[in-house]
Amino acid sequence: MHRVDVDHERGTMEQPTPAAAEQTQLARRKGTFASKFALISSNLLLAYQSLGVVYGDLSTSPLYVYRSIFVGKLQNYQTSEAIFGAFSLIFWTITLIPLLKYVFVVLSADDNGEGGSFALYSLLCRHAKFSLLPNQQAADEELSAYKYGFSGQSTSCLPLKRFLEKHKMSRTVLLIVVLLGACMVIGDGVLTPAMSVISSISGIQAATEHLSHGGVLLLSCIILVGLFALQHSGTHRVGFLFAPIVTIWLISIFLIGLYNTIFWNPKIVSALSPYYIIKFFKETGKDGWVSLGGVLLSIAGTEAMFADLGHFTATSMRIAFSFFVYPCLVVQYMGQAAFLSKNIDSIPNSFYNSVPDSVYWPVFVIATLSAIVGSQAVITATFSIVKQCNALGCFPRVKIVHTSKHIKGQIYVPEINWILMILTLAVAVGFQDTTLIGNAYGLACMTVMFITTFLMALVIIFVWQRSVVLATSFLLLFWLIEGVYLSSAFIKIPQGGWVSLVLSLAFLTIMFVWHYGTRKKYNFDLHNKVPLKWLLGLGPSLGIVRVPGIGLIYSELATGIPSIFSHFVTNLPAFHNVMVFVCVKSVPVPFVSPEERFLIGRICPRPYRMYRCIVRYGYKDIQRDDGNFEDLLIQSIAEFIQMEAVEPQLSISESSSFDGRMAVISTRSVQSGSTLLVSEEDVGISNSIQSSKSLTLQSLRSACDDENPQMRRRVRFRLPENPGMDPSVRDELSDLIQAKEAGVAYIMGHSYVKARRLASFQKKLIIDIGYSFLRKNCRGPAVALNIPHISLIEVGMIYYV
Repeated sequence: MHRVDVDHERGTMEQPTPAAAEQTQLARRKGTFASKFALISSNLLLAYQSLGVVYGDLSTSPLYVYRSIFVGKLQNYQTSEAIFGAFSLIFWTITLIPLLKYVFVVLSADDNGEGGSFALYSLLCRHAKFSLLPNQQAADEELSAYKYGFSGQSTSCLPLKRFLEKHKMSRTVLLIVVLLGACMVIGDGVLTPAMSVISSISGIQAATEHLSHGGVLLLSCIILVGLFALQHSGTHRVGFLFAPIVTIWLISIFLIGLYNTIFWNPKIVSALSPYYIIKFFKETGKDGWVSLGGVLLSIAGTEAMFADLGHFTATSMRIAFSFFVYPCLVVQYMGQAAFLSKNIDSIPNSFYNSVPDSVYWPVFVIATLSAIVGSQAVITATFSIVKQCNALGCFPRVKIVHTSKHIKGQIYVPEINWILMILTLAVAVGFQDTTLIGNAYGLACMTVMFITTFLMALVIIFVWQRSVVLATSFLLLFWLIEGVYLSSAFIKIPQGGWVSLVLSLAFLTIMFVWHYGTRKKYNFDLHNKVPLKWLLGLGPSLGIVRVPGIGLIYSELATGIPSIFSHFVTNLPAFHNVMVFVCVKSVPVPFVSPEERFLIGRICPRPYRMYRCIVRYGYKDIQRDDGNFEDLLIQSIAEFIQMEAVEPQLSISESSSFDGRMAVISTRSVQSGSTLLVSEEDVGISNSIQSSKSLTLQSLRSACDDENPQMRRRVRFRLPENPGMDPSVRDELSDLIQAKEAGVAYIMGHSYVKARRLASFQKKLIIDIGYSFLRKNCRGPAVALNIPHISLIEVGMIYYV
């Protein structure tokens, strides 16, 4: 290859030949093409996988929609014209709400890739001061996930923003609206399995006259019990079957719908025109409006598109719905309408009667499997909702099991699982009719959509920084459409719709009582903090005996000294050489990366050996019991001590505050390049027992070692040989290592919350009865935080709120 050298002041520069430039450009094009191809293939794969997780519920709606429409007074209008109008209503409902609203608008309002009503609420809380979460700090706003969304500030929304931020009642109403939507989703978790399974199993009764309705109900209950009993194994074990099942189901109903359209009545295609909707309401009048409660079942499950966004991408969800799910559903409803227009008497069992005899049983099997898949997706979403409510401090502590090491968000909540099973069986046995269950189901689904539209309008204003006029237009357009359906669903409250209201109000009451009691308890801690001047006046010894070891004092306070500390040292005037005040809190982001999880700071001057550690989790993070929290904490504190020595802005001057300075310590960087040298050694049971002089402690440790074999492996720290290290830093790190070797104790408050004697009757009812009952019957904070029971010290305290 020829080279052309051009002289410059400092040497020469080679100029490529035209052939070399062409090769470089070609290589860039190939790289761009390869990256685009990889992106497209990835989205197609995710679109295929989303079919099993997201669209199982929505795709099984053809089993019961037409039957639910033509019940009640609409039985008097069972004509071919009415069926044409019903199909036109279904087509435009699916087009306007799932396709137009969700696919093109709502899926764009993700929170770091996550969806659902809590994602919208989280976005709003970060772009305006709407949050009611306690112990929030300015440092939380520096999280990488915190500033997700559009930047800038629109002046048109400032008056509305100031009004909402100024009035606490408006922020409370916003939280209640979000929680109401969450309660309706939990209600879906009760109603969907009963609705889907009974509808699919009814196909046996249609084929064999010997099976009674009681037999169908018994078989449905057996399947439901099996469905809930298998939840503990996690969806990942059978998840690989979900997508093929729903794919085969959608292809099957598409082909059946196409066959029925061609064979029975091709003229049904004309019903795509909205003219038939007008004609339908002219003929049916008020009875047609009441029947909309059945039409809205055709879009039941749409909210799953947004709620499950975190497992996929918005592009993959759009591809799956627009190019596969939507056409299959439209053609199936069209085919059913074509069949019913010539077979009016088949309306009570429209789907199975429209299936050709030659493929009846294969379709029945795949319909049952699809119903189970759809129910599974809703149950999993319910677990996720409960987890998010718990993170917001709006639900009692429950056991959360992470069922997959590879798939984030796959969780199992035993208490909620069995409650859902009991309620689902009660609904199935109590109603024994999918029409009544459908009335409750439709009310729950449409309420969630109505709330999503409201939250979406606020996101358009405060997050996307668009004009209030645009947000108002969006709100009015979809509230007008959804309001008509919602009003129809409310009409059917006496015919089963009351179940949704009862379930949602019951869960909403639990959430309100827990949130109210938790807030009152936090405010008590906040107003009864130990003055820092009192500690400083006592000197480094704090006027008590400092014994070897590390004391971890757990509190919900992100600043200040909790009152349990003074209560402890007053009754037992001795404490550990090293004290760490630990606060585990939730922040309004879905996930907090390990690099940003730990905030470490110092409370008093260096001789006091008092530190603060704030552990931050997102509302979708899982607090796993990895068993290495103590080691990570020691390494993080050591990293902070070293960082403080080289960064003057972290050090404490005599004139400045001794609390509040925090530094983000990355757990990953701590593990890869720690200030301390780390070594692991196997500790036998006999060695660990003999190291203690107390026979009682020996027996306790022996039992603990038998139950937890992983505790036999111990991590030890030592200082590196670094002559240049500051002597004061070396002394402090040495004290930290010696304290860790002596042992770690966890100190928590065992609190009893009571209403004051002069409190109102309502407050006494909520605190003394409601909140007290929930605290006694939920998991303790030590269990929820994975604190080893053998190292736990609880300090009894009474809170008069």
